[in-house]
Amino acid sequence: MMTQIVELPLWLFVLILLFAAVTALSHFLLPSVRWFFRRRLERAVKRLNTRLTRPIAPFKLARRHDMIQRLIYDPEVTQAIVNHAAKNNVPENVAFEIARRYAREIVPSFSAFAYFSFAIRVARWLGNSFYDVRTGADNDARLAKIPSDATVIFIMNHRSNMDYVLVTYLAARASALSYAVGEWARVWPLTLLFKSMGAYFIRRRARGALYHRVLARYVQMATSAGVTQAVFPEGGLSLNGRLMSPRMGLLSYVIEGFDPENGRDVMFVPVAINYDRVLEDRVLIAADARGDRKFSGKVSVVFKFILGRVWQKICGKPFQFGTAAVAFGEPVSLRSYDNRASANALAVDLMKRVEQVMPVVMVPLLARALLQSDLPTENEKLETVLDGLTTDRMDTAVSIPANQRLTIANRALQQLQERGIIEQVDDVWRKTPESDAILRYYANSIAHFYEGNDAGAE
Repeated sequence: MMTQIVELPLWLFVLILLFAAVTALSHFLLPSVRWFFRRRLERAVKRLNTRLTRPIAPFKLARRHDMIQRLIYDPEVTQAIVNHAAKNNVPENVAFEIARRYAREIVPSFSAFAYFSFAIRVARWLGNSFYDVRTGADNDARLAKIPSDATVIFIMNHRSNMDYVLVTYLAARASALSYAVGEWARVWPLTLLFKSMGAYFIRRRARGALYHRVLARYVQMATSAGVTQAVFPEGGLSLNGRLMSPRMGLLSYVIEGFDPENGRDVMFVPVAINYDRVLEDRVLIAADARGDRKFSGKVSVVFKFILGRVWQKICGKPFQFGTAAVAFGEPVSLRSYDNRASANALAVDLMKRVEQVMPVVMVPLLARALLQSDLPTENEKLETVLDGLTTDRMDTAVSIPANQRLTIANRALQQLQERGIIEQVDDVWRKTPESDAILRYYANSIAHFYEGNDAGAE
C-alpha cells in the first residue's frame, strides 16, 4: 500500500507544492532573512545614533506588532475596555477588538532607513526648492542645553503643511521626530509614508473614552521612553494668520503621565514658523470667511502642483516663494514648571513663548504697510517705510539681513504683483481690489509686535 501510485489532478498537485513552499518560507527561510536584515538594521542605527545629538529611543525601533500588543494589554487600557463593554452593553471581547483597531490605527511602523535615507532628503529638497529657508542663530545652542536623558517635545505653531517638511529636516541632526497627524494624512500613499516616518494618527473628532485612553497611553509610553516628538497645540492650520487658542489633548496626556520624582524630565521647545507665502493661503482664508474648516484641497492637486514646480526646476526656471523662517525658543522644563497640574496654563504659556520668537519676514511687513497706505517704488523711500515698520519688540531669532533688505523687499513686491495682490500705479505699489483679506492674513502673523496699534491686523 505504501508504494501504491496515487493519481492527482495537476491543479491539486500545484496547490500542494504551493502550500509546502509557503510553509517552508514562513517557518525556515523568512525568519532567517528577517533576522539577517534586522541585525544589519540594528548595526546601521547604532552607527547613526553616534551622529545624532539625541539617539533614537529603542521604543521607536520596537516592532509594530509588539508595540500594539503592549498597548492593548496595558492595565489602564484593559480597564478602559471593561468600562466600554459595561457602558455600551457589549461583550468584553468585542470591546477588546475595538481597542485593538484603535491601537493598529495609532501605532506607527517607524523605519530608520525610510526616515534618514528618504524622508530627510526629500524634506530638505522640497524646503530649499520652495523657499529660502532661514533658521535662528541660537537654534542649535538651545537644543544643546537640553539634558541628554530628557524627552524633547517641540511645540509649534501651525501655518502650513510645509511645517512638517521644514522642521523634519531642520531637526534631523538632533533626532527622528514623531508627529501626531490628523485624518488628512490617512490617504494612500501618504498613510504608508507617514507611518514609516514615525507619525501616529489621531482622530481629532473622536469623543469615546476608550479611544482617548488608548491614544493617551501611547503618548505617555512614548514620552516616558524618551521619544522626540513634535506637537501642534492649535490642533489645525491657522485660518487667519494669528496663533489660535491651544487645545489641551496631547499636552494633557503628557502631564497626566508625568512622574516628577522617578520619570525622566520633559523639555518643551517652542518653535515659531513664518512664511512669505503659505501655499494654502487662499484655501484657509476661504474657510475662515465661511466660518468652517472644510478645505477643498485634494491630494491629487497637491501632487500636480509639486510636479509642476519640479518641472520648472528641471527647466531652470526659479520658483521660490520667498523666505520660510524657523526659530526655536528657550526650552521649558516640565519638572521645574510652577503649575504642572494645569495643562491649560502650560499650553497658554508655551504658545506665548512661540509668539515671542515668531520670525519677522518680508511679506508680513509689506502686507501691514499696504493695509495702511500705498508703498513707494523708489528704493530710498521704501527703505524709510521699512525702518518705520520695525519695533523694539521684534527681538526675534530670525531677522531680515540689513544688507539684503531692499533686494528682498523688491522681490517680495514683485511676487505679490504676480499673484494679483498689488499693482503698480505710477510711482507707487497699491493693493488691488479685494486683496484686503490676504494681506490681513499675512499681517496678522506679526501683529502682536505692535503695541496699541491694530492697523494692519484683524
